[in-house]
Amino acid sequence: MIGKVLRGVRVQGLLRYLYGPGANGEHRDPHIVAGFGDLADLEPAVRPEGRRDFRHLESLLVQPLALLGERNYRKPVWHCAVRAAPEDPVLTDEQWAQITGEIMQRTGLVPAGDVDAVRWVAVRHADDHVHIVATLARPDGVRPEVWNDGYRVRDACRAVEARFGLRSTAPADRTAARRPKRGETEKAVRRGQPVPSRTVLHHKVQTVAAGAGSERDFFERLQADGVLVRRRFSQRAAGELTGYAVAAPGDVNADGQPVWYGGGKLTADLTLPKLRQRWTGADGSVCGPSAIRPLSGRHLSARTRQALLRTTVRRAADKARTTAEFLDRLQDDGLLVKVRYSQQDPGQITGYAVALPTDPGDEEPTWHPGSRLADDLSLTRLQQRWASPSARPMPTADDDLTLEERQAFYDDAARAASYATGHIRRYLATNPYAVQDACWAASDALRTAAQATGNHHLRRAAETYDRAARAPYGRIPRPTPAGNALRTAARLLALTCSAKNRAAVSAMLLVANLITLLDSIAELRRLQHRQAQVDAARNAAARVREAQPASPVSPPQPTAQAAMSSQARLAMAAFPNPWAPLQPTVPTGPAPPSASPTARPSRQRR
Repeated sequence: MIGKVLRGVRVQGLLRYLYGPGANGEHRDPHIVAGFGDLADLEPAVRPEGRRDFRHLESLLVQPLALLGERNYRKPVWHCAVRAAPEDPVLTDEQWAQITGEIMQRTGLVPAGDVDAVRWVAVRHADDHVHIVATLARPDGVRPEVWNDGYRVRDACRAVEARFGLRSTAPADRTAARRPKRGETEKAVRRGQPVPSRTVLHHKVQTVAAGAGSERDFFERLQADGVLVRRRFSQRAAGELTGYAVAAPGDVNADGQPVWYGGGKLTADLTLPKLRQRWTGADGSVCGPSAIRPLSGRHLSARTRQALLRTTVRRAADKARTTAEFLDRLQDDGLLVKVRYSQQDPGQITGYAVALPTDPGDEEPTWHPGSRLADDLSLTRLQQRWASPSARPMPTADDDLTLEERQAFYDDAARAASYATGHIRRYLATNPYAVQDACWAASDALRTAAQATGNHHLRRAAETYDRAARAPYGRIPRPTPAGNALRTAARLLALTCSAKNRAAVSAMLLVANLITLLDSIAELRRLQHRQAQVDAARNAAARVREAQPASPVSPPQPTAQAAMSSQARLAMAAFPNPWAPLQPTVPTGPAPPSASPTARPSRQRR
């Protein structure tokens, strides 16, 4: 059962709508099923000409508003539409009276035994729903409080679901994304858009946040994706960025201005403070055991580490114009940076080295000088390039990755998914609340995998899984190694988002491991008694299964097959190019071999 709260100014127009025929003649036999007084006295009388006389009911409802005067709400009419699910049985008027009474009591508008509660009526004009109309003024001159009334209505609906055996719905725990409003949906239909702008922006911002490594990278990626960005600065501290809003190009209001949506209006975990925790830590730090690490070398092969460092350095060099800006961007991207100073001039930087962060307890980071990553990434060559903008440009980061390195990225992303699955299963029986971070980070891996491959099944899976990822009430979970591994996988996949190379590598093992990961998360949510998140995870797993190829070929070697899970064996025995239906012009030759033996994820026997 769903209850939606609306606010209005005039009760007269609302009553006439509820007793009218409706937009398409769907209103039948409108009548009051519950209210603040005797129902026979509240029911509008029928005039001789067949029309309703609302004057008596209207006067009873608006009388308390005169007592408040200037203390009235700007919109004093409280309207709540309550609807049962299509598969629920048709409820009687007496049952709807109990339901509406429960809602009014739980919202605090009509406490039990309070004779001076607000005045209200519940009108039924269909089998499956009723409308509650109340005026927010008490006869004793007190203005009622309606703070968080939507959450209280949700609690009341869940209570009556259990009482009458109706379809169970999810609690108002802020795990769902903000739904487009009716006006936004109608606007999209008029403009011929498949989905409203709010939905498009939500998907784009989520995907960019998954692949970004810093706040600056996040905003640059949004603008590169064609999203309009507006930053909000503090009025107290000059230059302090406190928030942001996004808009879709061409989506304007009546005045011709862009329609802006703040991050929190898209979903609870897209506010700027919570996004910053993706790039720092739960306590605002960038190191230590509580830090979220967008990049971590713990589960990466040597080939992947080398390619990841080279690609990240090249991207920073492309956007920088000075040595200081270059080093600052490297740190923003999550790399450890060590500089070398001149022995003759101690203030002059003559070189640099970078490394991936390590988790607490791991071995010391392995440093890579820029000149060993690539000849043109030495500091001297970079400074020459910045001093001569007309010089021959370096290869872009997308072109810099070889076929073997792209395959290694996918294999290491699959290894991260396998590691997160083992982490979740280890805590299923003992502490299912200790692996929330891995559930949250799995959304990043899914979104970047969908973007990197261009597969529409993975894209739908990422959209479906969205609700299963979030912790209730917008909380950000404490970082864990499994979550950091999945975030690193998301960054790896984001670096391979080149359309011309989507079908050049095999993502079969990654798809298989994602299925196992989503099945484990669904079981975790079941143990936590969060049915809406269970359904989201299961439906996402079903979408990912659709991305698996179906045309069998010769199976892999028995030794490699024996070390894989059943899902992985099924995937590896299938056609080597799962994206062929979306890329019909790509050659259908066999997929290239893995980058190196170390690039393949190890498997534990289950």
